Amino acid sequence: MTMQLGMIGLGRMGANILRRVMRDGHAGVAYDTSADSVAALAADGAVGAHTLEEFVAALQTPRVAW
Repeated sequence: MTMQLGMIGLGRMGANILRRVMRDGHAGVAYDTSADSVAALAADGAVGAHTLEEFVAALQTPRVAW
């Protein structure tokens, strides 16, 4: 069973959690105020969101965000 996790905040902890979840075969949605952080996670396979509206729209219901 695959889940989708949205991560707000892509500092050391948030980025590593999302990368680990994606490495285990789950989908990730990434949001941060730093466009570079979002781009780095998008390059690793996450869906990048540059606004909170984009972040919420990218998540499937029921939404899981951390």
